[in-house]
Amino acid sequence: MEQRELTADETYSELISYIQENQIFKVMLVCDDSLRYLRIYKYLAEIEQASGIHIIYFSDFKPNPLYESVVRGVKWFRRHNCDAIIAIGGGSAIDVAKCIKLFSNMDPEKNYLCQEIIPNDIKLIAVPTTAGTGSESTRFAVIYYNNEKQSIAHDSCLPDAFMLDPSVLKSLPTYQKKSAALDALCHAIESFWSVNSTEESMRYSEESIKMIRENLEGYLANEEKCNNPILRAAHLAGKAINITETTAGHAMCYKLTSLYGIAHGHGAALCVGKLWPFMIEHIDRCTDPRGGKHLLEVFLKIARAMGCASVTEAAEKFQKILRDMELSVPVLRDDDMGILTKSVNPVRLKNNPVSLTIEMIEYLYRQILEEGNFVI
Repeated sequence: MEQRELTADETYSELISYIQENQIFKVMLVCDDSLRYLRIYKYLAEIEQASGIHIIYFSDFKPNPLYESVVRGVKWFRRHNCDAIIAIGGGSAIDVAKCIKLFSNMDPEKNYLCQEIIPNDIKLIAVPTTAGTGSESTRFAVIYYNNEKQSIAHDSCLPDAFMLDPSVLKSLPTYQKKSAALDALCHAIESFWSVNSTEESMRYSEESIKMIRENLEGYLANEEKCNNPILRAAHLAGKAINITETTAGHAMCYKLTSLYGIAHGHGAALCVGKLWPFMIEHIDRCTDPRGGKHLLEVFLKIARAMGCASVTEAAEKFQKILRDMELSVPVLRDDDMGILTKSVNPVRLKNNPVSLTIEMIEYLYRQILEEGNFVI
């Protein structure tokens, strides 16, 4: 499915036009707490009046959203007879909206996660408010059931339309900006070296990495001109992982975030920062059917996109980015290693270009967490 991009002008006229064109009369707006700080918030009433629709708000979820929150959202969607969904928020809001769409025509008396997904024509519009997840451009969603991550992948998850609005980034807290930007960078890097990479996905990854490299410093310094490139870079990284999926870096980061209460992008960057040089040193364990020579060429392409002359320099530059951000490293607790190693999704490891044993994963976790309480 080809998505439609809606331009975010001063009055959000393309969003209104899209609603009218698709004869949408009652829309569920899935949003997080950031909505009231955004420019689009004051236009919602005008959009409602101008387009003749009724907006039903739903915000009963938290970061790392629970299955139960989605169930409540499906009930809310059905109770109000909504015929479309708009998601305005970070990755969690968009993931919740995706799942509400998927589950809305399933049997409410059974666990939705155990039922076959039947595509529907409910329109889903995504407006990301962080430059990180790229969720507006993927067919994936993540929710948690019984404290376990549930990865949902289906073409119906891909939003029909999206809007990249740079103004939403103005009010982001500094830590959230850092974490989200790192998430986008990790998406681009992991997709680049994934065994599922294609010429198309690598173009998206390369462009995303270059845009982040050129604009990250200004973005974190609140230079408004850098907002749009960073938002676009996150979107491109999302398009890349929509083709390839992520690799060991993301597979290893999910439990870090829940165990230690750090943001997702923060955890992903900690993992990628140690995984990258490890894979360079163990390229002989390449699992990509295109071979070790191909993987080395990919590492070189990533290095060039990072503005570096060698693969080791690129991995070191990534570590420097983390040091400059002064992100802390959690302290490894005695009982956590078993939990961490058991949490790694073997499907994501199949996407990784270097074979990893359980012993290697444990070694990497110890490398990641060895500097507990100190900056990287």
